[in-house]
Amino acid sequence: MTQNVFLSVVQEIMTEFAHQTGLTSENAPRRYLWTDAFAVCNFLELHRLTGYEKLKGLALRLVDKVHHVLGRHREDDPRIGWISGLNEHEGEKHPTRGGLRIGKALYERMPSEPLDELLEWERDGQYYHYLTKWMHALNRVSRETKDLIYNRWAMELAKTAHNAFTYTPPTGDQKRMYWKMSIDLSRPLVPSMGQHDPLDGFITYNELQATAPEDPEWPNLNAEIADIANICRGRDWTTDDPLGIGGLLCDAYKVAHLVADKRIDLADQLLTLLKSSHAGLEAYLKEKPLELPADCRLAFRELGLSLGLHAIERLRRLIDGKPDFFDEGPLYSRIENLMQHVTLGEQIERFWLERKNRETEGWTEHRDINMVMLATSLIPDGYLRFW
Repeated sequence: MTQNVFLSVVQEIMTEFAHQTGLTSENAPRRYLWTDAFAVCNFLELHRLTGYEKLKGLALRLVDKVHHVLGRHREDDPRIGWISGLNEHEGEKHPTRGGLRIGKALYERMPSEPLDELLEWERDGQYYHYLTKWMHALNRVSRETKDLIYNRWAMELAKTAHNAFTYTPPTGDQKRMYWKMSIDLSRPLVPSMGQHDPLDGFITYNELQATAPEDPEWPNLNAEIADIANICRGRDWTTDDPLGIGGLLCDAYKVAHLVADKRIDLADQLLTLLKSSHAGLEAYLKEKPLELPADCRLAFRELGLSLGLHAIERLRRLIDGKPDFFDEGPLYSRIENLMQHVTLGEQIERFWLERKNRETEGWTEHRDINMVMLATSLIPDGYLRFW
């Protein structure tokens, strides 16, 4: 496909998404934090590529809608107002200070209810790795609009999330993170730790800090960065989940930017991420998952992988353009191993661009997130752009 055809397809997808989820229509608002974070980045990139101000306006409107839906209590909750507990005036000024709900269909599990692992996937609450995606989206808005209020909101969200999700075990061992918290962040709903949550936090905090002005009155994340770096210490990032592999590849690209642009010494972490990504990708492909029929596949997870494969292409170009900042030997070897699989991203995109593959129950059941992730993979710089 040509760039113009890609743009046309993505505009069609995002226009439909905006209408169906109530952003540009009278439909009931259907806000979901992960999907909306990627959608904001897509609208920003469409604006950059086309120059249409309306598209940037949709990104800003979506930010406002997310804060006023997911930053406030649910309609079926006896509690009202901002989940931070701030009054209306202060809540408008600091909409992320209480975190943001996931946007799941069912009310959160009550303290007296036993954990049902399957049902928990459908219950509301807060996910740390969704919050980091929203921090990134806000920072992208700040970069594109030159309005630092979005960076401030992202920084305030980072501080809130870090304080709520991190804890020291009773044994006094290495600090850990909860995977899922209650809407008001008062209690863990799932106490286990997401494999990549500390990594997401470490990279995102550094991204936000690099954007923030050097102003003593501005929030800073120095303490949080040091804290989460210790949580990351000794962790194994290897996974055979396609969405997780794609996330690692995107993280590697972001780390390379922090090395090249901000002179942050993360060269060892970059090599580790590339090694983990390659090992996970080899394990994933052994099962030949891309040969399965559409109704046996989850589009958004595969499209997360294709997005990551776009990131590795950009990583190689970044390193080629700034060789003084990188030890080329082992790094190039790792990148070349991954570059052998880059065409898989195009294969995944072609598969899900076929209309018949988007008519399965698996696609329609996750329609919003599938649509947005397909659009993100087709114009990846909206999400991958760092500065």
